[in-house]
Amino acid sequence: MNQFYRVGIDIGSTTVKIVFTVDGNIVFSDYQRHNADILNSLSTSFLKAKKEVGDANISILITGSAGMGVAEKFNIPFKQEVLAAAEVIKQKYSDIKTLIDIGGEDAKMIFFEEGKVPDIRMNGSCAGGTGAFIDQVASLLGIEVLEINKLAANYKNIYPIASRCGVFTKTDVQNLIAKNVSREDIAASIFNAVALQTITSLARGYDIVPKVFFCGGPLTFLTELPKFFMSKLNLKKEDCVMSEHSQYIPAWGCAIYEPTGNEQRLETKISDFLHLIQNFGDVNTDNYTERLDILFNDEEEFILWNKEKEKTKIKILDITEIDDNDNFYCGIDSGSTTTKIVVINSNEDIVFSYYNKNNGKPLDAIVNGFSKLQNKLDETGKTMKITKSAVTGYGEDLVKTAFNIDYGIVETIAHYTAARKFKDNVSFILDIGGQDMKAIFVDNGAINRLEVNEACSSGCGSFIEGFANSLKYSVSDFANCACFATHPCDLGTRCTVFMNSKVKQFLREGATISDIAAGLAYSVVKNCLYKVLKIKNLAELGCNIVVQGGTFRNKSIIKALEKLVEQNVICSNIPELMGAYGASLYANRT
Repeated sequence: MNQFYRVGIDIGSTTVKIVFTVDGNIVFSDYQRHNADILNSLSTSFLKAKKEVGDANISILITGSAGMGVAEKFNIPFKQEVLAAAEVIKQKYSDIKTLIDIGGEDAKMIFFEEGKVPDIRMNGSCAGGTGAFIDQVASLLGIEVLEINKLAANYKNIYPIASRCGVFTKTDVQNLIAKNVSREDIAASIFNAVALQTITSLARGYDIVPKVFFCGGPLTFLTELPKFFMSKLNLKKEDCVMSEHSQYIPAWGCAIYEPTGNEQRLETKISDFLHLIQNFGDVNTDNYTERLDILFNDEEEFILWNKEKEKTKIKILDITEIDDNDNFYCGIDSGSTTTKIVVINSNEDIVFSYYNKNNGKPLDAIVNGFSKLQNKLDETGKTMKITKSAVTGYGEDLVKTAFNIDYGIVETIAHYTAARKFKDNVSFILDIGGQDMKAIFVDNGAINRLEVNEACSSGCGSFIEGFANSLKYSVSDFANCACFATHPCDLGTRCTVFMNSKVKQFLREGATISDIAAGLAYSVVKNCLYKVLKIKNLAELGCNIVVQGGTFRNKSIIKALEKLVEQNVICSNIPELMGAYGASLYANRT
């Protein structure tokens, strides 16, 4: 007779975990990243299990943030992941008082007290301090996640890093890089920020007492990370427990959970379960829910719309076309992560532009930009004298002093000046960059209100760039396919990391990449208007809207905004350069 196994499946936002148990003990386990292809990953794990234990009889229970959708589709009983994790503590580690679990996009803390129901805490609207947060920082540093762990083991100093949002963290890390802080110290500072974020956001005044049980992928594989929790909580080694199965705790809990009342488990064989998930048919699009209006009805409509938008253009001259005797004006936008330079002639045509990441070294980026300009002049035999110059942005004071710039102006004025070039009676200016945004409200030619994002980066362009790259798409290709989506997905307005889970859910249901891309375009705008800027009434925007920022290179986002505000908006052919262009206009007109 075949051995009978109790099986737990934990499908999280980024990983699939399965465990096979006999008498409550794990005899087989598998852990892998699913990269949004959950069913294929689940199939791979069960094929490994079948090879290991044969075509055994199994009893299944499923959990995880992405597990509920799978459970509903295949009629598999579901157990909430925190309750599953608590089951392991109840049956296997009765002396534990506090459980700390960090997953791909969530963090959990459970407090156990004899005679009381466990006190459960989970992160809600923000995924700062989770595994995805660490992944983002690793990507920023250009290293693998495990390399962060090696670096953190050799740190000397800890620096403050914002952990409330992975996008904002980029600015802090870039600043540390600019100050030549060692990567070892940066890595350790990231782990310190994760520990601080988790403790302050979840404990909320509740005493974390030993013994403390650490679990979840980041705390398991990043062996230096628990040390920062121990330091913050003044814990000794004997106060902490790290199971050899710490990455499988919710799955293990599902395996050993004994149903009560009407609860049940799925009884089947491994081969039958594999057949079930491997032969899941395509989704019937007639049954799609949570879908939005298409952006364009057809290619002809897109072409006509695009031609209309091209009417709002700044003339861009080649260096060979300039008049050496003309007056030239330079505008610099020194941002936290990018540097933009624009040079215009007396007619306010652009004769040179430069846009590049500054890698934490804004002065070097500007020198590089002007070197490119000089090379172009040398190649063409042209000469150029900058009559006046102005700088705006994050590095305004530093750049003004270093390069003896004539004027330093606040970003609001630079962007307003540029917007008025295209619409003199502009009523609302929306600027969305990679990780920040600004909303400028104008009344009768005077700026009367300014809104900026502070604690959240939802609605910024970096999420679309990151997701496009994760699917092996260029940003431009991703944007283009969005324009012709037939069933745009409603991804809601959420933290950009949480939105990732929603994207994966739709992919699992059979949505196309085009549908996802269009949904992301809508969400960028919705997040910006309603979640971050908290605009209550669209009438506040007026009838003359100008959009700026590199994010609006994505035409699907412009169209999504027009759909939501129900009016045409103005976008130039240089949206990412508008701050620098506005600074050059200011230099010319002052």
